[in-house]
Amino acid sequence: MKPSQFFFIFFCLSFLLQNTLSTDTLAPDQSLHDNQTLISNGEIFELGFFSLGKSKNKYLGIWYKTTPDVIVWVANRNTPLADSQGVLTLNKNGTLVLLNNSGRIIWSSANQIPATSSPVVKLLDTGNLVVQNDSDTNSGTYIWQSFDYPGNTRLPGMLMGENIENGQEIQVTSWKSVDDPSPGDFVYKIEQLGLSQLEIVGNGIKRFRSGPWNGICFNGLIMVGNQTFRGITDSANRAKVFYITDPYNASNVNRLVLSPTGYAERFVLNQKKNEWEYSFSLPNNPCDMYGQCGPNGICNLKQTPICRCLDRFIPKSEQEWKSQNWSSGCERSDSSSDCLHKGNDIFLRVSSMKLPDLLKFQMRNNMNLSECQAECLRNCSCTAYANPYVNSPDSACLMWYGDLLDVREFPEDNEQSFYARVPLSETGNIGGSYKKGKGSGTIIIGVSAGLGIFSSLAMIFVCIAIKRRQKGIRRKKGDLELPLFQFSTIASATNNFSSANLIGEGGFGPVYKGQLSTGQEVAVKRLSKTSGQGNEEFRNEVTLIAKLQHRNLVRLLGCCIQGEEKMLIYEFMQNNSLDHFIFDHTRNTLLPWPKRFGSILGIARGLQYLHQDSRLKIIHRDLKTSNILLDTNLIPKISDFGLARILGLDQDFAKTKRVIGTYGYMAPEYAIDGKFSAKSDVFSMGVLILEIISGKKNRSFSHPDHHHTLLGHAWLLWSANRELEIMDSCLQDSYTEDEVKRCVQVGLLCVQKLVEDRPEMSSVVFMLSKEEAILPQPKEPGYFTERSSFQEETHTFGSEECNTDNMKNITELEAR
Repeated sequence: MKPSQFFFIFFCLSFLLQNTLSTDTLAPDQSLHDNQTLISNGEIFELGFFSLGKSKNKYLGIWYKTTPDVIVWVANRNTPLADSQGVLTLNKNGTLVLLNNSGRIIWSSANQIPATSSPVVKLLDTGNLVVQNDSDTNSGTYIWQSFDYPGNTRLPGMLMGENIENGQEIQVTSWKSVDDPSPGDFVYKIEQLGLSQLEIVGNGIKRFRSGPWNGICFNGLIMVGNQTFRGITDSANRAKVFYITDPYNASNVNRLVLSPTGYAERFVLNQKKNEWEYSFSLPNNPCDMYGQCGPNGICNLKQTPICRCLDRFIPKSEQEWKSQNWSSGCERSDSSSDCLHKGNDIFLRVSSMKLPDLLKFQMRNNMNLSECQAECLRNCSCTAYANPYVNSPDSACLMWYGDLLDVREFPEDNEQSFYARVPLSETGNIGGSYKKGKGSGTIIIGVSAGLGIFSSLAMIFVCIAIKRRQKGIRRKKGDLELPLFQFSTIASATNNFSSANLIGEGGFGPVYKGQLSTGQEVAVKRLSKTSGQGNEEFRNEVTLIAKLQHRNLVRLLGCCIQGEEKMLIYEFMQNNSLDHFIFDHTRNTLLPWPKRFGSILGIARGLQYLHQDSRLKIIHRDLKTSNILLDTNLIPKISDFGLARILGLDQDFAKTKRVIGTYGYMAPEYAIDGKFSAKSDVFSMGVLILEIISGKKNRSFSHPDHHHTLLGHAWLLWSANRELEIMDSCLQDSYTEDEVKRCVQVGLLCVQKLVEDRPEMSSVVFMLSKEEAILPQPKEPGYFTERSSFQEETHTFGSEECNTDNMKNITELEAR
């Protein structure tokens, strides 16, 4: 062998070895290059270089090996590699260093202690990247660990709070956006204020707090799902939680992500399907929102309205409270205090409560409740007191000074109570009692008090009532409406409705992206003067969607009315609408099969909520791919309720002479006879399912062998046992055969011609989510007639909207 041949073979072998580095360990004499990865021993996590979206920036990070689009940690989140390759090395002192291709240091680890022997880097099955001495590989002792420097994700086994070994403050920080991992506006952390509590803070403003640690748990944190926190407390101060952790469990893979919009969302991996399923979020409901009911107000989801004042307090602004705007809170019904005159104020016990926030407070240990009460009475500024520990009564005294903020009442029994101060002159009959919910309230010194009733519905305020003088928009009894935004506020947020902010246009009018002065991103739907939709659709959307709360429904934040201007303000959906992806050949690969199946299931659950689980029976009437919006995590949300209608709970269908909707999605009985029902929405759902699977539009679908729509094509394939042929070709590497076949069959069941043959949405959700479900055989779909060339052309290129505006909207209700 010639020397040149030898060196060529040696070079090739070296190159091959370099590009197949896939162990979990990196030694000082090794480097991790741009095309290499470390893989944890159990092949759960992977470390390497990646890019986000269309950006050319590269980052070093950790992701789940089986779901590589889920990034859990980023090293150089502040300093991306700008269109260049990177290399990760380990110094002999145990410092990790990330270099760009010119040798400049982009990022390095901040070691607390130097290595004492030969250091190694190891990626653990917990997702923790650690540096340790090679002699300590099984000791759990680390020179440095990524768990001390989390990004937007908290993994099981990760501490949050103060690491008592090195003093490191560990907190979760949101990404700036879904494509930008640099630190965003929100932080999820433990606030150490004598009594520790979890908080989500954005730009210095609290968004959520858990309530203080009570010796066992956080007083106001209702966890959803199998999630437990273990608090490590200071032995000299049981109220101070150094840190919290939930133990790692290989059989329960989960993660908590702080979104760019300030929600701490927990996801659990369905290992059988290799899909992430939503578990819960913080905040999870309106009463979780910080200070929802203002100073001295109490929030409760189970009563109507959701806010009321503490007993012996009244709203500061009756007008605002009547419109269900509670931000101004409550004040004492008698501003004079007996404390100033006789020193004989008394205290009302407020039970089953999330304790007020620790704005101005004082903690005294080794003090029982009687002593605490006496101490509070001696100071006229003391407004309430409590024992902070549920597991050790009469052991400490917590006193509040000033307003009591962010109080929440729990429907279930809760051992936590506090005692609110009221003047004796306000207490009425001494020795009385009152009933509150399931239990009874008591007054210290036996004075009667009452607790009012409040709401289960979320954040519903007045909008149209303020502008009810506007032509065509008159307030009706029972209308529930939204916050009113000033026109100048919306104009400023959208850069004066700049074309650069235009993100879409529908039958209602143009939609603009905006950013409020608070930093919140919104979508503004502006009623066009030439729109076929008008006051009725505007009011319909306001009064309907304001009453709805579901993860798969878009959230309406408010409205704006000024002169002829009418606008709806929604939460902004970062990823546009579903049709933006599935019908575009350059973007359809961004929605692999697991994402599409998740979208189908999410839409079905949202529709089930509208039909059966909400307080109203709502028929959407315009369900289509462009009305399904996707948030930052590609979670689908049903939008556009301008055409929706309410049916009575005992009412099967209604009839209208004004048929409005979108060709290709309308059920036959609605398009022909004007009859609409839950089953007409089910038909639209079936069209959606088949479009999501195929990546083809029902109306414009064409095939060389026949002139059927997509529905007819799906029926022909299913009848021939060839249903997989309908699948979008870009799904070939990601699909699950059984799921695709099940979805095709469910889609065909939904689009059956006869109303009575179609399933209810609860059955659709069951059939989609249960692999063991036995599915019935579908019958012929609606519109199973081949089109002529002329029909195909007019239906393909005709107007999407079918608005008969010159006809009066007449709805004939027909009961069972």
